[in-house]
Formats: sequence, structure tokens, C-alpha cells
Amino acid sequence: MKSHLPIRPELRDWILSTTRAGHSVDAVLKLMQDSGYDPRQSRTIVATVLNMPISALDAHAQPAKSQGRRTRHPEPPQAIAEGRTIDVSLSVESPVLRVLNNLLSQGECEALILEAKPRLQRAMTVDSGGKQQVDARRTSEGMFFGIGETTLVKRIEQRIATLLSIPVDHGEGLQVLHYLPGQQYEPHHDWFDPEQPGFAAITAKGGQRIASVVMYLNTPEAGGGTAFPEIGLTVTALRGSAVYFAYDTGDTASLHAGLPVLKGEKWIATKWLRERPFQAPSRK
Repeated sequence: MKSHLPIRPELRDWILSTTRAGHSVDAVLKLMQDSGYDPRQSRTIVATVLNMPISALDAHAQPAKSQGRRTRHPEPPQAIAEGRTIDVSLSVESPVLRVLNNLLSQGECEALILEAKPRLQRAMTVDSGGKQQVDARRTSEGMFFGIGETTLVKRIEQRIATLLSIPVDHGEGLQVLHYLPGQQYEPHHDWFDPEQPGFAAITAKGGQRIASVVMYLNTPEAGGGTAFPEIGLTVTALRGSAVYFAYDTGDTASLHAGLPVLKGEKWIATKWLRERPFQAPSRK
């Protein structure tokens, strides 16, 4: 939905941070009205910022913040997970974002690529019914591992779970993607839009997505970074490093894109995390 009201950046940030902290939408509306906003104006602003229909607010809807499990955000300068020291080289709070150096070793990166190569096919996205579909915005090749499918995958998943203080079974299967020159993934959000048909089906098992970890398995010769256009940030793709970002439903600041590879190739592995234990859909 769109609002005809100008929304000050500081007000938008306050609404997002307040709901992320666990306050209900009703509480946010009351605080705004106590500050002088009339009821209709406050509902319109909050609905726009949280990407919710006004009718849902009028019906005393739940806050946009997930009621399920949340991830712990690694803090600079370092974090330790499963005996591995990980450097937190960049920390952003809106959206919650961390650049993690040394998440994977060179050997782990190379081995994961070798395990994935034989199973590559045109990369897919999830449709409104929870099934895989071809998306013109994504021009890479990819594949999915089952949860804990190999010894290496199991080790990486456990490291991420420990680092973010979330159970392994809250993660979707690890996806590996391969990009050649010119290939990219256009701007998108990883959370599922409640306004889209099929939202209930896609979140029935595992609930909403709450965070993403994009791991770089090689360093492209040129291009291939991950851009966050809402905050003017591009994360360089460096082998062994990763970008972690967490979000609530409607958090537009988490908009991101896989920039085109200009020279060489790019390999990444992505782990999406859910608010509840996740069961992968059948691929039949």
C-alpha cells in the first residue's frame, strides 16, 4: 500500500525499531496519538511503514515483528562459533546487518563448490504456493542441499546455528548458486509478503523468514557484490566471508541485490532462517 502522507525518516526508523523491540502495533499507534497524530493519520503511517493493510490495524492486528524465534546478532569485533573465530568487520542496525570475515575456510569453500557442481540447474525461487519456480530476475545456476546432507553441510549449518543462537532445524536447506559474467539477482526481499496469494501455505511449515546468511565461496575478478540500495551499501564478495542480515515482515531496508559479475565467476551459499522449525517441501 502507498501513503500520500510524507513520512519523516526518523519517524519511520522509530516505528520499525519500536516494533522490532517487541511493542505491539496498538502500542505504537497510542504513542503516536499521544504525540499529536490523529487516529486516521497514525494508522496510515504505521500501515505504510510496516507494509500492512489499514484494515488489519483497525482489527487490532499482531505487530509485524515475528512472534517466533529470533536470531542473536553477532557483535564486533569478533565472535566464536564451534571453535572458529569470526571477525565482525561491519555492523549496521537498520537493517540489522553484519559482515562476517573468516566464517568459512578456503578448504570448506572449495569442497562445497565441488559437492554442489554435479547438481547445478537453473536457479529457482519460491512461488506463492511454496514450490520452486523459474524467476527472470535470477539468472544464475543453483542447487539445494538437504539439511545435514553431507558432513561439510552439517558442520556449516551447526556453525551458523551456534553463531546466531538458533536451532539448526530453523534453517532451510543450504542453497549454492553459481554466477557467470553478466548474471545477477535483481533487488528483492527475502521475507514473504503477507499480501501475496499463498502466504499462508508458504509459511505453514516454519513460519516467516527472519534472517539470511550469504556466504561467498570465491572472490570474483570483478563485480558480484551484494548491494543494499536502501542504505547505499555494497558488500564485496570475498572468499570465506559472509553477510548476515535479519529482518521483520515489511522491513524494506533489507532490500538487496546480487550485482552482475563483471569478470570471472561467483559462487555463494545462502542459508535462510525461519521463526519456527522448518520442513522442506517435496520436490516431486
